[in-house]
Amino acid sequence: MLSVATWNINSARLRLPIIEKYLGDHAPDILCLQEIKCQEHQFPADALAKLGYEHQAVCGQKGYHGVATVSRVPIREYARHDWQANGEARHVGVEVVGAEIDGKPMRVDNVYVPAGGDEPDREINPKFGQKLDFLARMTDWAKAIDAPTLIVGDFNIAPMESDVWNHKQLLKVVSHTPIEVETLQGFKDAHGWVDLGREFIRDPERYYSWWSYRSKDWRVNDRGRRLDHMWASPALAAKATRHHLLEDARDWEKPSDHIPLVTEFDL
Repeated sequence: MLSVATWNINSARLRLPIIEKYLGDHAPDILCLQEIKCQEHQFPADALAKLGYEHQAVCGQKGYHGVATVSRVPIREYARHDWQANGEARHVGVEVVGAEIDGKPMRVDNVYVPAGGDEPDREINPKFGQKLDFLARMTDWAKAIDAPTLIVGDFNIAPMESDVWNHKQLLKVVSHTPIEVETLQGFKDAHGWVDLGREFIRDPERYYSWWSYRSKDWRVNDRGRRLDHMWASPALAAKATRHHLLEDARDWEKPSDHIPLVTEFDL
């Protein structure tokens, strides 16, 4: 059995206490973090190693973005892709040592897709164009995948109507616009990815992973979106036995605006 979690932590140093709480209470084998917001030498590597997560792949930068994969089982970094095409730290890929399907090592790719700004128009908002181009480069990568792969992270897109609190109100809001959904579908089709979240929590069941800090009582208002995802190659998806999320983490002290997701595999 192998468990893999993903969590946009919104600053690994600021939220180290809740990372430690999560690892202590739930102990996934592998944890993929996004938005670590620090350079690699600033990442709290020693603190997480003391909890047993001594295998680490960290791709960071000063103050923004950044991803890190920490593990209790051996991993080896195999790639860092600059899908943003400007040097931003938004991806790290690892192989899980000893976990194989049909003789090929399992890979875990940890990604932080750009948010895309406020206006869903690349002509007036270059950030939106960068987001679509980022996804296009991911799609080209996906076409060539030849190993059982799990891609996880903050995709910053809620593709289904049931992935947002109000489909009609959010159709023109970045993260749920038709062009983003269509572009993400192109990425999905490029490799035949299986959306593990929606394999276990079936549409139209409510499933959110993010709630804005602007909402004073997020549980009462419940204006969530499913921005975080775990997608697997078909052969790997067939090994998935359980998928769940931890909404209570949104109530922890100094929480992230995202919550952890985890999938378990029979490997």
